[in-house]
Amino acid sequence: MTGYINDETIEKVRDAANIVDIISDYIPLKKSGGNYVGLCPFHNEKTPSFTVSDTKQFFHCFGCGEGGDALAFIMKKENLTFPEAVKFLADKLGITVEEETPRNEKLYQDRDRGYDINREAARFFFSNLIKEKIPLSYLYERKINNKVIKQFGLGYSLNKWNSLHKYLQDKGYKNEEIEKLGLIGKKANSDEYYDKFRNRIMFPIIDTKGRVIGFGGRVLDNSMPKYLNSQETFIFNKGNNLYGLNLVNKLSDRKRIILVEGYMDVISLFSKGINYAVASLGTALTERQAKLLKRYGENVYICYDSDQAGINATNKAIQILLKEGIEPKAVTLGKFKDPDDFLKENTIEKFENRLNEALNYIDFRIHVNKQKYNINEAEGKIKFTIEIAKIIKELKSPIEKDVYINKIAAEMNISKEAIQKEVFGNNIKGVENKKFKEKLTISPVRTILPSASLIAEIDLIKLMIFDKEYFDILIREVSLDEYENLECREILKIMIELYQEAEDLDEDLLYKKVKELPGIDTGLLNLIFERPINFLPENIDQMIKDLITTLKINKLETKRNNIKKEIEELERKSARNSNEDERFLKLCIELTNLNKELNLMRHEEGR
Repeated sequence: MTGYINDETIEKVRDAANIVDIISDYIPLKKSGGNYVGLCPFHNEKTPSFTVSDTKQFFHCFGCGEGGDALAFIMKKENLTFPEAVKFLADKLGITVEEETPRNEKLYQDRDRGYDINREAARFFFSNLIKEKIPLSYLYERKINNKVIKQFGLGYSLNKWNSLHKYLQDKGYKNEEIEKLGLIGKKANSDEYYDKFRNRIMFPIIDTKGRVIGFGGRVLDNSMPKYLNSQETFIFNKGNNLYGLNLVNKLSDRKRIILVEGYMDVISLFSKGINYAVASLGTALTERQAKLLKRYGENVYICYDSDQAGINATNKAIQILLKEGIEPKAVTLGKFKDPDDFLKENTIEKFENRLNEALNYIDFRIHVNKQKYNINEAEGKIKFTIEIAKIIKELKSPIEKDVYINKIAAEMNISKEAIQKEVFGNNIKGVENKKFKEKLTISPVRTILPSASLIAEIDLIKLMIFDKEYFDILIREVSLDEYENLECREILKIMIELYQEAEDLDEDLLYKKVKELPGIDTGLLNLIFERPINFLPENIDQMIKDLITTLKINKLETKRNNIKKEIEELERKSARNSNEDERFLKLCIELTNLNKELNLMRHEEGR
């Protein structure tokens, strides 16, 4: 007998399958703007017309018209039926498929009936709201109009013990069915039932298929609990859903998604035109919810309450999102408690400014610690810097460490060396320099570059790996000896050889050849090959120009610093001979010319 795969398993496979990763196993894909492109596997073509959207989790070929999600791709490519494709992907993703044989019709009927009961309850609550002046006035005072009320299906539970119970009974639903959904409870030592939601603004929780799966209720006064949420049921799992996701699914362009704490935050933002906010349903963020955020938003923002509980929740959410490969940004609201509170006194433009100024996860932790310590006093400054040193120590990238060490040193007016010792320990000059000197005995001199210059070199290398056209342009613009980083120079040397042999570069072979060279920093090498390059084709010329300018500015700055040192040495001499006087004058003129050249370049670059 044929087995059936339940809807939950199918959705789990869909959510876990990253379409870019799945299709990359079959054809090479290249990043192009916000999408990926490649040669269509379903028809012969020389110019790529096959597009894959990471944010929409969808593929489409403009040549032959094929399109769909990851399951549709597998069905077509592997010539499988839908159930076979689900099993194929589930096995690939490590998901257990539980078949129902024969199909459990009773289970499906119970679920459908559960959705029907919840839908009737939502209608009842909505009907109450438009008739009751007090709850309706409460929403109007909070700038929530009738259009938003209808879009979210807001309602009101009467201040009575069994109004919903009687309504659903009259619709033909049994006590046991209604109780199973958490809408009513049974009185102790009695056969009577009571409504669990009473005298509350009601927020139906709707999934992306438009089904009411649960409810949240908020009091109109200061009684407790302030919010009451549906219990876990056979159709509602808090950790698998996000409030407002049904509207994000319909209305958002999926460029951004904001995670907030409460129903009212979502609705307040929506009423002001921000239709990409969702809330975790009274629970800490789960891995499943993180996957949903990744699926429905290209950029993820966290805007939790600004109190200590909200800060703690933000830090936990950041860790969960990072595990899912998402680098979220945290929105800070200053003196305001939450987005709803912020929008009572501010315009939506000011909120969008907050979004644009959102902090990455490292800067957010730094920001939090600045609020925690009084950095205007010596004791607070010391405690703050020690705490930040612990954060920097956790970073894997040596470039990130260097950037933040420099940043904190400048902000706190503390020497870079002192912070380095706090980050790396007292052995920094012993262990680190010992390894460094060992490398010098077997390899060319390694120049320690400023972060911006090193990143510029890496990005130029990545562009040349990405496409031979960029290689042909850049090899003329920047000579080999202008690359000061050892790894970048060695990669370019081997790249030149490989491009002479073939038009297409074998990136794996390039990596292998460079890694075998003596004195190569494997960590930095991995960083170079793993670093993504995000650019739009129309911006590539400007991008290349900016990267080359960065290298030239760095070279001039290095030359200027060397001249300044030599000038300082000559100035320290109590008596100079005529040759040294002449040298001193020549260096001063050269320094003046260098400063002019640097200022001109920075002005042209817009620095």
